[in-house]
Amino acid sequence: MPTTTYAHFRDVPESLWRWPSFSPAEIACRGTGAIKINTEAMDKLQSLRNRLGKPLIVRSGYRSPSHNRAVGGAPASKHMLGTAFDIAMSNHDPAIFAEAARAVGFLGFGTYPRSGFMHVDLGPARSWGEPFAASATPFVPETPPAREVLADSRTLKGGGAAGIATVGAAGVEVAQDVLAETQSAILPLVPYLDTLRWVFIAVALIGIAVAIHARIEDWKRGQR
Repeated sequence: MPTTTYAHFRDVPESLWRWPSFSPAEIACRGTGAIKINTEAMDKLQSLRNRLGKPLIVRSGYRSPSHNRAVGGAPASKHMLGTAFDIAMSNHDPAIFAEAARAVGFLGFGTYPRSGFMHVDLGPARSWGEPFAASATPFVPETPPAREVLADSRTLKGGGAAGIATVGAAGVEVAQDVLAETQSAILPLVPYLDTLRWVFIAVALIGIAVAIHARIEDWKRGQR
C-alpha cells in the first residue's frame, strides 16, 4: 500500500492531493497535525463519498502513535497506518452507509452509536461495537385532495350558509311583492313575510361573519 508521511498537513503539495471531497486538514492527526496518506484508502474514501452523494464528516483519520495513545486507541490501530476513518452518522443512515462502504472495499467496521460514528478501515475483515438503532423510514405526509379540504372547511360552510340565507331573503322579497300585487286576499300575511325576509338577511350576515372568521383561522393554519 503506497503511503506518504508529512510532518504537518500544510506540507502536502496541492498538486499531489487528488481527493476533491476532502482536505489534508480533515485527514491529518487531530493531536499533532501530521498526516500519513495511504492512496488506496483515500481512493476508497472518495469512492464512498461519490457513491453516497453526501458529505462524509471525518471525525478521525490519521493518528500519530502519541495521539493514538492519548485517545485510548487500540495499540495496533489502523488509524496509525492512514487506512482507517471514523465517519459521523449524523447525515447518513448507518445501514446504507455500511453497505456502500463494503461495496467500495472497506473490510473493518466498528459501530459507535452512542458517539454517533462508524469506523471503517482496509482490513482484515472484522466488525465490533453496538448496532445502530434501525432508522424509521420517513414518509411524506399524505395531502388530502383539495375537494376534501374545502368540504371540511368552515369557510365553505359559513359561505354556504350565507349564500342560502341570501337567496332565501331574495325569494321572500319576491314572494312578498307578488303577494302584495296579486294576492289581496292574504295581504295580512305580508308583514310576517317582511319579518321573515329580515330573519334571512340576519342569517346571511352571520354566515358571512362565520366565513370571514374561519377563513382567517384557516389562513393562520396554512390551509389556504
